[in-house]
Amino acid sequence: MSASAEPAVGITPDDTLPAHGVSLAEATRVWLRVALLSFGGPAGQIAVMHRIVVQERRWISEARFLHALNYCHLLPGPEAQQLAIYIGWLMHRTLGGLIAGVLFVVPGVIALMALSWIYVIWGDVSIVAGLLFGLKAAVLAVVVEAVLRVGRRALKSQLAVAIAAAAFVALFFFALPFPLVVAVAGLVGFVADKMGYAVGGNAAHGKHDEDLLGEHLPDHTRPSFSRAIVAVATWLPLWLGPTALLFLLLGPDAVFTKLSVFFSEVAVVSFGGAYAVLAYVAQEAVGTHHWVTAGEMLTGLGMAETTPGPLIMVVQYVGFLAGHRAPGAMPPLLAGSLAGLLVTWVTFTPCFLWVFLGAPYVEALRGVRALGATLSAVTAAVVGVILNLAVWFGVHVIFLETVPWQGYGLSLSLPVLPTLDVLATILAIAAAVALFRFEIGAIQRLLACSLAGVVPRFIIGAAP
Repeated sequence: MSASAEPAVGITPDDTLPAHGVSLAEATRVWLRVALLSFGGPAGQIAVMHRIVVQERRWISEARFLHALNYCHLLPGPEAQQLAIYIGWLMHRTLGGLIAGVLFVVPGVIALMALSWIYVIWGDVSIVAGLLFGLKAAVLAVVVEAVLRVGRRALKSQLAVAIAAAAFVALFFFALPFPLVVAVAGLVGFVADKMGYAVGGNAAHGKHDEDLLGEHLPDHTRPSFSRAIVAVATWLPLWLGPTALLFLLLGPDAVFTKLSVFFSEVAVVSFGGAYAVLAYVAQEAVGTHHWVTAGEMLTGLGMAETTPGPLIMVVQYVGFLAGHRAPGAMPPLLAGSLAGLLVTWVTFTPCFLWVFLGAPYVEALRGVRALGATLSAVTAAVVGVILNLAVWFGVHVIFLETVPWQGYGLSLSLPVLPTLDVLATILAIAAAVALFRFEIGAIQRLLACSLAGVVPRFIIGAAP
């Protein structure tokens, strides 16, 4: 069956496989595996996706993966989830993108909802805190691996290395806006290509015969005005419909309405990665709306960092606490759960709109050399961003106390050297050795470090 004859919903009949030979059922199992292993923020999640989809399964080529990643970096919202939607759409049309995108967030939704319940019912449970402590140390090795993986495949020239270094300096030391850094990097890539300098190296334009999808443009990925209209007409009401309904039924001052409006706005302005947008979310949620305290925001960030799924999932925790404290006529736990799911909906639904609307046009431009150079420069800049996040994450894992440092649009921290967290450092080193020396699987590493984080609480009563 030709690609043009496939049903519009995005699947082929049960007795027919797509041309690439990967069934929707098999893809669903793979996307669930990706979701369950997606720890460590966007850097770790993208690295996991690359290892499974490009290296192990060989669904798409390195060049096509980078092209999709470049586009997702330019979108508001969690780029790792958008990349999953993009690849799922490439492989199995709209339904494939829907399955990949939904599965990517489901484990995080479940885990963070459970932790939110535990937090409001029992407070700081010692065993749970220990598990999260050990898990965070293990995730540090994942983040370091992500920096190395993304750097190796994105920094193919001296110019790309220079762009990455400049982006790191601009963000960490000068706290320049992420959109500005990306725009300048893209301009440098475009100009360099016109002057004959390579940004992404030859691999960015090469052909890859071993991947299953191939280099052709499937019919469902070709730009179509009617498909664009369908995407907007479907996903825009799904995204903003609940907000409009709450506004009409409950009024503008209800906590559910305020949560829906605020996080719908966040979904549009969330450029620059999770840490950049979370600075704004924390400021508004703590200082303006008083939904959570500063300490609770940090607790939620720790939960999100150590559970699978996008780091921005912490907004579900913020919504949960806001609903729990203003339940109206509902039981507090029910109100909190509904508020958390509402915030999750308005935060992640727009991702499907951005990808399904723009991806066909991005695919059509995949062979344009100037665009490829521009996007390769953007990816090089993002390597600097990921390194910045790795430094931020590492500092907060292995040091007990920090001093303020302005960087990347929010207050980061530098270590106070005498307060090294010995246990966290040992666990992080052990996780790194298990990963890089013995290549032990992610689940085994995460489980071992999580259990190790609980041990001090039973043996010496320590509180990591």
